Amino acid sequence: MNGIGVLKVAIVGCGKIADGHVEQIRAIGRGEVVAVCDREPLMVEQLAVRMDVPGRFTDLHEMLATVKPDIVHIATPPESHVMIACAALDAGCHVFVEKPFALTAADAKIILDRAKQVGKRVSVNYLYNFETPGLQLEQLVAKGALGDIVHLDTNYGYNLAGDYGLAVMADPNHWVHRLPGKLFHNVLDHVLAKVVPHISDDTSVQVLAFRRRSATGNPTIDALDDELRFMLRSGSITVTGLVSAHGRPVAHSLRVVGTKDSVELDYGIRTLVHSARWTQPSALGRLFPPWVQARQFFRNGVGNLGQFRRHEFHYFQCMRVLLTRFYDAVEGRGDDPIPADQILRVCRVIDQIVEGMETAQ
Repeated sequence: MNGIGVLKVAIVGCGKIADGHVEQIRAIGRGEVVAVCDREPLMVEQLAVRMDVPGRFTDLHEMLATVKPDIVHIATPPESHVMIACAALDAGCHVFVEKPFALTAADAKIILDRAKQVGKRVSVNYLYNFETPGLQLEQLVAKGALGDIVHLDTNYGYNLAGDYGLAVMADPNHWVHRLPGKLFHNVLDHVLAKVVPHISDDTSVQVLAFRRRSATGNPTIDALDDELRFMLRSGSITVTGLVSAHGRPVAHSLRVVGTKDSVELDYGIRTLVHSARWTQPSALGRLFPPWVQARQFFRNGVGNLGQFRRHEFHYFQCMRVLLTRFYDAVEGRGDDPIPADQILRVCRVIDQIVEGMETAQ
């Protein structure tokens, strides 16, 4: 730390997501962004000017030696994560990595092993686990309210008509096309991070991936599948997953089925509701569950309104919670918000899904 007890933070990678990192670092009031770094000088200058950051570098090692940050946030394409993370760790920095954490589980293990060797903390931006419904689920599972988990169903939409989707579809040289799992590889961390706390490393996978949209004639663009279905089995727990570029509305949800109770989470509207129960055998009994469900949604709405009034309902609130926990861990005041074994498990399952995609073709 510097002399005034504020963590010195550097950002590597000056793309769009870097703005969110800078904003949330400043919002939690635990760190000062002292430098930004990118191989492209224009990107460095634009981010530094836009966010008023003093240190501006195009060479990672020069930045590490000059600034000596406490924490490095890595917001570059995943193929560079091993090199950047290990360089930062060797320089005595803790590391926070944008998803995808690494291209493969083998690469992820290199980063995690290096962090253990040098005694530094590593985390990844699995921010949606720290959305309000994700935190509520964490509490329900911890107190055993759902019983044993039987099944999880995860649904994630990818809007190819959005700004990011259009960029990927318009540019055959976009880094997403270089990922082993291409389009899906860029979002599977978000899909799987929610379910890996509930499964083991002994997981079997079945996969179906295909392109639903019409061909463009460009082989790189047309090689991009846009619909993915998968099924996992881990002991007595199963997981089904849907990643869709065509389903509407664009979904982001999770259903957790337990032996005592089941819940449905919608990360888009930040709600968690317990599944409807029909306890009466008569037609009259069917009248009440919709009202019970409506009351649950009303309570969710009141809670969301309260967060809005407290300025806790913005898009990156979940990232703010995650960074707060990570910085607590860095300062020795808590455990890693995302355990290393869960990071590695996500990467292993992604490897299995990518292998299944390749086998199916």
